[in-house]
Amino acid sequence: MSLLLTGATVIDGVSEKGIEGRSILVDDGRIVAIGRPAEIPVLPDTEVVDFSGKFIIPGLMNANVHLLVNILFETLVRYEGRYEELIVEAAQVALKSGMTTVFDTWGPRRALMTVRDRIDRGEVVGSRVRCAGNIIGFDGPFSPDFDARIPGVGSSHFVDRVNATWVENTGRHLMWLTPEAVGEEVRTYIEHGIDFVKYAANEHGGTSAGAFIQFSERTQRAIVEQAHRAGLTAQAHAQSVEGLRMAIEAGCDLVQHCNMTGPVEIPGETLELMSRHNCGAVVFPLTDSGREALKQSVSDFEWTIWKASDANTRRLIESDAMILLANDGGIFAPEVMQEPMIKASWNGLPEDEALGRLATGHFVWLRAMEEKGMSPMGLLHAATRNIARAYKVEDDLGTLEVGKIADMVVLDADPLQGAKNYRSIHAVVKDGALVDLEALPERPLLTAELPGPLDEEARYKRSLHHGARLPGCPSCVNGAH
Repeated sequence: MSLLLTGATVIDGVSEKGIEGRSILVDDGRIVAIGRPAEIPVLPDTEVVDFSGKFIIPGLMNANVHLLVNILFETLVRYEGRYEELIVEAAQVALKSGMTTVFDTWGPRRALMTVRDRIDRGEVVGSRVRCAGNIIGFDGPFSPDFDARIPGVGSSHFVDRVNATWVENTGRHLMWLTPEAVGEEVRTYIEHGIDFVKYAANEHGGTSAGAFIQFSERTQRAIVEQAHRAGLTAQAHAQSVEGLRMAIEAGCDLVQHCNMTGPVEIPGETLELMSRHNCGAVVFPLTDSGREALKQSVSDFEWTIWKASDANTRRLIESDAMILLANDGGIFAPEVMQEPMIKASWNGLPEDEALGRLATGHFVWLRAMEEKGMSPMGLLHAATRNIARAYKVEDDLGTLEVGKIADMVVLDADPLQGAKNYRSIHAVVKDGALVDLEALPERPLLTAELPGPLDEEARYKRSLHHGARLPGCPSCVNGAH
């Protein structure tokens, strides 16, 4: 059945401004006509929806999400064998928030691909998912790359199984190999059916806050060449100015969190290099109020990193870099959000300022970039057209044009009049069909409320009480338990 959306102001991502009173005709999941209502013939079985006074934009996209980011030991034990359910829930949260396409840049490959294919076949509702699987060169969730506390707590059998689920043949062992051998391993991984390749230009955290280079320039070029040979895009995880430069020169199509370069700002020549290579600049910004809140809970060194990242973001906006919206968006279980290690990080910021939340972080991104001087149309392009171009899917997605997939967001307020208006979602259309937003997520798991306390919890007595210190040696009895 055809769908006709009438009466709205259409902001198509191509024109310099919105065009009032337009209709969009959709058939078989694609846009077949855009124009004045009188110019578009309506067949008898066409569903007509009047969106007069509303604003229609292309479906929002996100260049970096993690649909299974909650990798704490407790979660992966509880949901072992059910990772697909968590990914479906996250894809539905993303869709409800206006993101019709998301690019998952690190996660369990097989589960992500299974959900991707089920959504593509129409078996489940959710944002369109494209995935990289593992980040080439990183080991699994229970490793020094992510959480080194777990080996020795969990059984080696479970720890190894979880790590293998993420890593397969693409982990840290590649750092020992020749560029040619790494290329062969990447080719093997590509053959499993991933949608794009992501590799580590820099380490992930570690003892040097991400400064160490993960792969040589020759190896990085070999990885990128394998991706391009397979018709896929290549991207890098970079965290230093030299890691960023190497990734651009290796031929990456985009670089993740390129504004995060430790305490050092990006040199001007590297900004020029990024622009000259037309490399997508994925930026992680914080709002001004979010930065002030974070300053109260991070170390002085961490604060120097956030200050440099803010300066980098402003300079990227001033340059002609192709900026992409992304936020590491994921869902943490409510009990995890109560943990001190989360509260003291950027993930623990209040929801209105927390960039990393899957449901709301993209709205924070748009506000933050508006504060830093990005133009209204630049914001829209960063959330739609630029992402489609960087991932080489612009023939189908990213703008509202005849022949493209009918992914749209209907807003109550004009997004060109303020980034806050992106929150005013009235309706979402994906693949030419209106989405039942109230029904999502269909099966809350990580988004469910915590169950009430057990009766036993009211009677539970701690061995060391909270409040005043117990008498004794301060070095052995600190009252913190």
